[in-house]
Amino acid sequence: MDEADGFSKDKRWNLQGMTAIVTGGTKGIGYAIVEELAGLGARVHTCSRTITELNDCLLEWKAKGFRVTGSVCDVSNQAQREKLLNAVSSEFNGKLNILVNNVGISMGKPVSDYTAEDISKLTSINFESAYNISVLAHPLLKASPSTSIVFISSVAGILPVSFAPIYGANKGNITLDVLYLYKF
Repeated sequence: MDEADGFSKDKRWNLQGMTAIVTGGTKGIGYAIVEELAGLGARVHTCSRTITELNDCLLEWKAKGFRVTGSVCDVSNQAQREKLLNAVSSEFNGKLNILVNNVGISMGKPVSDYTAEDISKLTSINFESAYNISVLAHPLLKASPSTSIVFISSVAGILPVSFAPIYGANKGNITLDVLYLYKF
């Protein structure tokens, strides 16, 4: 089917009236997700560790007519995660339709070269933040119709990759996390 048949993207997909949060939405996959959700009509809130990067993106999105807000947040910090979800709750009147856990980092080195600090940082950002933000968002999602939680994972969570073993383990945890949270 093509647009001549009346099946354009705009007619198939419409997120008007929906709200979304995308962690790490100022770069890469997260940036593309923010653009897609906002382009389909959703109101989106995103976060970044850096105010300059966040403000630059917010200006770009405003110029495109997108309804996107943002917060500075280091998702590895529990207090900042709580502050982020409080901002989202205020912004969207206690409701949320879509949560996209996108944030992720990798350190490409052999498993024997990782320090305890490296492992803690990777786990905090790649796994703990996604799990905790999902739990914090649960009341907002429960108060809304038509909800979804999306976890951006990796093939490294299913198949071993020699250049990023801790990243892969964290993404494997995310894959299992989805199964457990589904029952939540």
